[in-house]
Amino acid sequence: MGGDGTAVTAVGCSPTFPGFESRSPLPSFRDKMRTYTKYLHIRTRKRIEFVNITDEVEKIVEESGIKDGLVLVNSMHITASVFINDDERGLHEDFLNWLEKLAPRDLNYHHHQTGEDNAYAHLWRTIMGREVVVAVKDGKLDFGPWEAIFYGEFDGMRDKRVLVKVFGE
Repeated sequence: MGGDGTAVTAVGCSPTFPGFESRSPLPSFRDKMRTYTKYLHIRTRKRIEFVNITDEVEKIVEESGIKDGLVLVNSMHITASVFINDDERGLHEDFLNWLEKLAPRDLNYHHHQTGEDNAYAHLWRTIMGREVVVAVKDGKLDFGPWEAIFYGEFDGMRDKRVLVKVFGE
């Protein structure tokens, strides 16, 4: 029973599909699927900085031995982001200008009443995203042209982590 009283039924056992129980069971992926987890530790030299972490993520995918699956790359901090885009300096400046227009650093945010001065960083993280998922094919990241994975630091110069979790077989 779901939290709201909704009936929850496992796939393969649904009474709404007459005769389903007589079919062969769904294949078990538990025996094939593996996971591999590592953390990147990042301390930027600037308060606001974009760091290309594609090579590090590729090394972790290779270490995992997983040939076909997905990799989750997740910023483990509320003022940092992970996103995919082109590694072009002008574009990075465009991102920063755009973010500054959307949520300027020098506004008097309510969050600053707590003694913090980084409300913009929380907003920028929300805009740029928390995580990305990339397909893994033949043990490599399966990207489109020019795609790269970036760690976006918006309140840096301190230790932070990025989760890299590879799923597959």
